Amino acid sequence: MSLFKKIFSSDKKETLDKGLEKSKSSFFGKLSKAVAGKSKVDDEVLDNLEEILVSSDVGVDTTLKIIDRIEERVSRDKYMGADELNTILREEIAGLLSETHVGEDTEFVIPSDKKPYVIMVVGVNGVGKTTTIGKLAHQFKNQGLKVVLGAGDTFRAAAIDQLEVWAKRVGVPIVKQKMGSDPASVAFDTLNSAVADNADIVLIDTAGRLHNKVNLMNELSKVKRVMQKVVADAPHEVLLVLDGSTGQNAFEQAKQFTKATEVSSLAVTKLDGTAKGGVVIGISDQFQIPVKYIGVGEGIEDLQVFNKYEFVDSFFKI
Repeated sequence: MSLFKKIFSSDKKETLDKGLEKSKSSFFGKLSKAVAGKSKVDDEVLDNLEEILVSSDVGVDTTLKIIDRIEERVSRDKYMGADELNTILREEIAGLLSETHVGEDTEFVIPSDKKPYVIMVVGVNGVGKTTTIGKLAHQFKNQGLKVVLGAGDTFRAAAIDQLEVWAKRVGVPIVKQKMGSDPASVAFDTLNSAVADNADIVLIDTAGRLHNKVNLMNELSKVKRVMQKVVADAPHEVLLVLDGSTGQNAFEQAKQFTKATEVSSLAVTKLDGTAKGGVVIGISDQFQIPVKYIGVGEGIEDLQVFNKYEFVDSFFKI
């Protein structure tokens, strides 16, 4: 099927296949039971499929959309063999994501008219936020771009130390202050440093506490306002990092942060250690915010640009 033309390199696709292995095995185990002894897709199979998709963390709203699409095909085609269900699922889910998910690049391209391009990274503690920043810095540096990191999570000494370790590992400068400093002050200093050094990219870490929405909104708004004193339209992107292994909790975090600030893109991490990979499908569909990156391994190269066709192909690969 032309929709699933190969876009990734064989190494990247192999990593993606391996990273989604637990999710795929769990899903197909349930799907096999749902169609056991069935020759065609009927109401019972669709009821079972609905339960499987929800239990695979695709989410209720997205599951209902998928079921509706398959029901339409069943009524249109009159007869649909149960052995066709996997192929039909691939096609319908990819089609759904094509309608709702913006972008399908195989690498993230920085606009040439935005320099420095400022990415503010948000998310709760423990989702892999600092690691994601480090891996992004590595990718951008490999593209020949000058990168500066800002240690804006000043509430935890460990967050500052961890980001410094990544800065040394990747070989990029970091701007930091002592624990307890004003995060907006760190952001201000980081952007000043980036402008002075003619940097291409700035990655700003932020506090990972899930404070109440008012405090969260006020804090992130303050950081934005202070950054705009240096770069008028900063931040150019607000990247929300979510832990895919938390399943439905990732949906809740996305709801909280999208209410608190203008999230423009998502990164879903830790998909390699979980059977909850279906959460990427639901989040892509529900939030109308592009999933730009997925984490499918611990290696520095294992943060991949999300491509919906490659993802669906790996998820449903027999």
